[in-house]
Amino acid sequence: MNVSIVIPAKNEALGLAVLLPELRQLYPQAEIIVVNDGSTDNTEQVCREAQVEVITHPYSKGNGAAVKSGARVCRGDYIVFMDGDGQHTAADVAKLLAKVAEGYELVVGARSGRGAQASVARWSANAVYNRFASWMVGRKIDDLTSGFRCVDRRKFLNFLYLLPNGFSYPTTSTMAFFRAGYSVGFVPISVAKRLGKSHISLVKDGVRFLLIIFKVGTLYSPLKVYFPAAIFTAGLGVVNYLLTILNSGFRFTNGTTLLVLTGAIMFLIGLLSEQLTNLQFKDTTGRPGDRRLG
Repeated sequence: MNVSIVIPAKNEALGLAVLLPELRQLYPQAEIIVVNDGSTDNTEQVCREAQVEVITHPYSKGNGAAVKSGARVCRGDYIVFMDGDGQHTAADVAKLLAKVAEGYELVVGARSGRGAQASVARWSANAVYNRFASWMVGRKIDDLTSGFRCVDRRKFLNFLYLLPNGFSYPTTSTMAFFRAGYSVGFVPISVAKRLGKSHISLVKDGVRFLLIIFKVGTLYSPLKVYFPAAIFTAGLGVVNYLLTILNSGFRFTNGTTLLVLTGAIMFLIGLLSEQLTNLQFKDTTGRPGDRRLG
């Protein structure tokens, strides 16, 4: 299997010093690319010493932007994405490749339990992500946000324009593969405590949590989110109308009108969003990403 390993890294010299030699030993034929996302430590020097290819951003563009930079230049038929902070182990790459060999286009390394790397807040948020996404796609999703994954390169390039520059690229790519009808699999992996300082902010994560939940729904099937909300809102209008009849007789109040119209508008927005989503995923195999770049 022709494989490229892409590692986005920002100030991850400690983790890369351990990970890169292990990858070189276990997968000598693999193309290994580290995307140095504006690091201020000796990340680039560590990569040079390990004799792996380095792409350096002049400033930090974000984890997702680093992933996209690596995906554009790698040459493997399959890409393994993994973190350089010491959480992911080189030995687990083989688990992902074995699952891909079964016919999956995307395989995600699923973290089991809370793990050493996650706070209670992050673990709880991930649990909500997984449950909500599982409801959306009608299939159990073990880990929606794991950055350790193996993808079919050509299919992944089709969705490059959808991916954000921040930390939610795993969520977006997973849901995009489900939406396009590709086979998505999960394998359990071990996760160690990260080396160095985390780049995740609790406040920013809180906002990102809400945005990801909304994005998951609107990316996969907007109507599945908007329709229940529309029914609930319009239903409140009907209840309000019935209460008005009991108290004041047959009278259509402003509150009833507002709730019913709001529900109707929400439904129409969901219907329009559904059509736009269908157009967005139309003929994904015909995009320029299907052709080998460079």
